[in-house]
Amino acid sequence: MNRCVSVPLVPLLALAMAISGCAQLPFTGGPRTDLGATESFELLGRVYVRFGARAFSGSLRWRHALPADEVWLGGPLGQTAAHIVRDADGAALTTADQQTYRSTSLDALTREGLGWTLPLADLSFYVQRMVPQEAAADAERDSERRLLRVARNGWEVQWIEREPAAGATRLPRIELRKDDVEIRLVVDQLDLVAQ
Repeated sequence: MNRCVSVPLVPLLALAMAISGCAQLPFTGGPRTDLGATESFELLGRVYVRFGARAFSGSLRWRHALPADEVWLGGPLGQTAAHIVRDADGAALTTADQQTYRSTSLDALTREGLGWTLPLADLSFYVQRMVPQEAAADAERDSERRLLRVARNGWEVQWIEREPAAGATRLPRIELRKDDVEIRLVVDQLDLVAQ
């Protein structure tokens, strides 16, 4: 005699549909600051990094938009030291010796590929002399309401005024410090791009 055990399928199907439906829900928690500033820009600058007993110095070229970033770090002799791309699929970093690293976290990616963390999402705010909304209350400003310093995610960030070239926009130098990493970024050109 064959015995069949009846399993109530309706509750199982309802559970499966509910679970699969949850996976499709859009992100609704406000602006995604882990992707960076909503304003798109193209930036040319110079960067100096000290991490532990080592250092890096070179150029920085960066195209930022909310859906994607592309960054070129140039070595002191003009060669590309690292190329970073972030898009909807995650992020990839390719070094000068063609070694490629992949991650969903830009911080983890740069730490693994470069040996130091480059906080690109927050830096996309800092180069525009802004901070993510959740850090605004803690930011220190001067009498003209320009940002001077802020502490965020363990980083101490400071904007230092520079004298502009004749007729040029005044862009500050940005210094970031966290643990044994010190980053100095000089922005030579920053162009906002219409989306």
